[in-house]
Amino acid sequence: MNILEKLKETALSVVPVMVIVLILGLLVGQGAGEAYWLGRFLVGGILLIFGLTIFLLGVDLGIQPLGERCGAGLTQKQNLTLLLIAAFVIGFIVTIAEPDIQVFADQVRNTFDSVNKKAFTYAIGGGVGLFMTIGIMRTVLKLSIKAVLFVSYLILLGVAAMVDPAFVGIAFDSGGATTGPMTVPFIMAIGLGVSAVRSDNDNSFGLTGVASVGPVLAVLLYSLFINTQGVATANAVEETTKNAVETIGVWKGVFGLFIESTPHVCKEALHSIAPLFAMFIIFRIFLLKMSVRQMLRITIGFIYAFIGLMIFLVGVQGGFMQAGAILGEVLGHNALHFGGWWYALLLGTGLLLGAIIVCAEPAVWVLSEQVEQVSGGAIKRKTLLIFLSIGTALAIALAMLRAVVGFPLWYALLPGYIIAMLLLKFSPALFTGIAFDSGGVASGPLTSTFVLSFTLGAASGGAGGSDSFGVIALVAMMPLIAIQFMGILYARQKRRTLNEQVNV
Repeated sequence: MNILEKLKETALSVVPVMVIVLILGLLVGQGAGEAYWLGRFLVGGILLIFGLTIFLLGVDLGIQPLGERCGAGLTQKQNLTLLLIAAFVIGFIVTIAEPDIQVFADQVRNTFDSVNKKAFTYAIGGGVGLFMTIGIMRTVLKLSIKAVLFVSYLILLGVAAMVDPAFVGIAFDSGGATTGPMTVPFIMAIGLGVSAVRSDNDNSFGLTGVASVGPVLAVLLYSLFINTQGVATANAVEETTKNAVETIGVWKGVFGLFIESTPHVCKEALHSIAPLFAMFIIFRIFLLKMSVRQMLRITIGFIYAFIGLMIFLVGVQGGFMQAGAILGEVLGHNALHFGGWWYALLLGTGLLLGAIIVCAEPAVWVLSEQVEQVSGGAIKRKTLLIFLSIGTALAIALAMLRAVVGFPLWYALLPGYIIAMLLLKFSPALFTGIAFDSGGVASGPLTSTFVLSFTLGAASGGAGGSDSFGVIALVAMMPLIAIQFMGILYARQKRRTLNEQVNV
């Protein structure tokens, strides 16, 4: 394993984002504090690069091998009941411990005062656990991934049509918020381990995609039992941006916020790692046979993952979020009031950020590596990243337009999911699984922090107002279309190559 190669790859992914934001900051930044938030953004980007590199090293050493061993070990027991119970418990535990879920639950509670944070979090965890169980059962019984996804989303859209439209964006955002940097590699590895025992590569992917349906459905059902009129939040976004701007005071300097956020971030990273490490101990005692060397290697992997995740989150929360909120508010305000090229600048920024920022998501790197390995190199990582970038770019540009203009989320979600469902008929099963997994991994911590802050800022300056939930939902939806389309092109090229070989 070449850590310098990983460092190079992550730097090539993150540096373009930094360049775009720094250029825009210098062009549209306002006030004496501009140098401070741009300086913090620069420091945050450097921390993000090193943190992501160390985190991915830890995933390779510990988390991915553990997930594959657990999936294979549970399947080899040939006890379907044990496998399904374990799948539910794993899905529930890793979800409620995910830092993104805690942050997301607080945001929802600030919007709807009738939401109970603990009940909301447990509903999401239960949804992930239930649909992870369904996903494992599908793999074991070799059920069609297309049929399972089609039925699941048909039910999902039917329930969504019955709830308060204001809660739809929150529900679909929850599906992306659950797929954090710790849960995705572990869930995908379990899916690979189960499918390896079943000797079925076409079903190697899709578990994350199926599991992502659960929280959306759970939140939609939860909304039926609460008062969704909520509280007014028109000033919530403004307050968030105001706080972000105030943090650039001279007395704090560039490094003040990083130092302040470190203890909290360390706690978040520990809460993400601890449940998985506890499961490692339990599985080692009751299920897995490992040598001392193997246990040491996995333990070191967890340590690397913890350190890397902590550095990554410090970089994101200490610099990226504030820069996104400030920049988004300026662009959104100018686009609404001055129009013209400001609209083009806002949408163009969304396209550029979407195309680049997805490549910096930790789980995207894990997925792309696994896809290339499982396919024996037939599906290139670079090709997968290109299609993911295109899909995410369109999603974020659409979210920027909605933030400024203000139109119902259904206008984007319904046509998008109809297209995704139609593509199920034509896309190869392997690519269908990859596509729905990609929808989850594309909406990771970087998207949920910088892009969400950018959108919230644009909405506070534009006409989107408090109806700003939905950007994560759009980011999670577009890869379903892009990657399935990639699969159709791949299948055509494969048939063409076979025909040429036969004719020769």
